[in-house]
Amino acid sequence: MSFQSPLFLLLLIIIPGIIYFYRNHSNKVEATILFSSKSLFSNKVLSRAKIKNRVLKTFEIIILALIIIALARPQKIDKLVEKNIDVIDILLVLDISSSMLADDFSPNRLEVVKKTAKDFISSREGDRIGVVVFAGQSFIQCPLTTDIKVLLNLVDEISVADKDYDGTAIGMAIANATNRLRDSKSKSKTMILLSDGSNNSGEIEPSTAAKIANEFGIKIYTIAAGTNKSVSRIPGRGLIQNEIDIETLKNISNETGGKFFRAIDKEALSNIYQEINNLERSEIEVKDFTNYIELFRWFLIPALILAIKYFIIKRYLFKVAV
Repeated sequence: MSFQSPLFLLLLIIIPGIIYFYRNHSNKVEATILFSSKSLFSNKVLSRAKIKNRVLKTFEIIILALIIIALARPQKIDKLVEKNIDVIDILLVLDISSSMLADDFSPNRLEVVKKTAKDFISSREGDRIGVVVFAGQSFIQCPLTTDIKVLLNLVDEISVADKDYDGTAIGMAIANATNRLRDSKSKSKTMILLSDGSNNSGEIEPSTAAKIANEFGIKIYTIAAGTNKSVSRIPGRGLIQNEIDIETLKNISNETGGKFFRAIDKEALSNIYQEINNLERSEIEVKDFTNYIELFRWFLIPALILAIKYFIIKRYLFKVAV
């Protein structure tokens, strides 16, 4: 509660003075008829007189306090904040070919990718996010959703593709993700493509798929994951050649107005997701509305009621001349 005219509250300081006056001096100046000694009256009469006087004085003080507070115009302030947020549709397109088991990222590339992807998802409250995984073919792991809990559980279930589906079909992955985003009504449609290899499968070239995505207003951020070494090791399988097609990933991001990133370790990948997180932020339009509710009636009306009771009690119950 606040007050429109708080200076009136300063008048409340006179109330302690009035109480002091009533207790110490009013009996000498307020009587209708003065008597030389109170011994002329019985104790019972004096006791009743004191009670009546205290009741009336209490009424007067309460009425005065209520009127002063009402003059200060107490108000209740209700603030309404209206936020308009443009939802961003984001698809994570993750490579799950067998090379993602390489241990140059500890414990392996795929587990690090899953962990950093989950951190990114958790930071995007309000946006619609989905996941597409790909190897020699692409699959929808989770359609666009705002249910972060379900999405995180589905990311946990991601594993490398079976041998029959192994390979790297970047073009097909982009085409599949574009098909999921093309009908979106969101003003911003974003794809984050992560791969550790080069396109060697599928019927659509990455460049062609990128042009199609651009036609639908989809921005693609590309991430090349893996160390700069020529070979990496997959536990139980031996050494593999690192064949990251950096140029293709750069061309994809350039074609769609996105950005290319190089992740050579876990920390770099985390920083990349954080940078994308900062780049892909919706503008939030905030409007503040303030509603003032006048509360003086809650003090003025009781003061009026008490004043009426005061005069009734004083005139008709206590038989005191008004």
